[in-house]
Amino acid sequence: MTYSYNRLWKLLIDKRMTKTDMRKTAGISTNILAKMGKDEPVAMDTLAKIATALECGLDDIVEIVGVDIDAIK
Repeated sequence: MTYSYNRLWKLLIDKRMTKTDMRKTAGISTNILAKMGKDEPVAMDTLAKIATALECGLDDIVEIVGVDIDAIK
């Protein structure tokens, strides 16, 4: 699976918020932010913290771009 956090980065621009501001508000670590910058998966509770801090839904911050159907089977 391939993850994309482009929706989150665009949302931060709309809210005039930096990634550091978001990190502090959501209470996540710099390591998690770095993983997101590389479009790597992060834990669901992390995504929930971000969504709560930004008052949005999960689909507003993360998108599953590619799914390898053969890998699921």
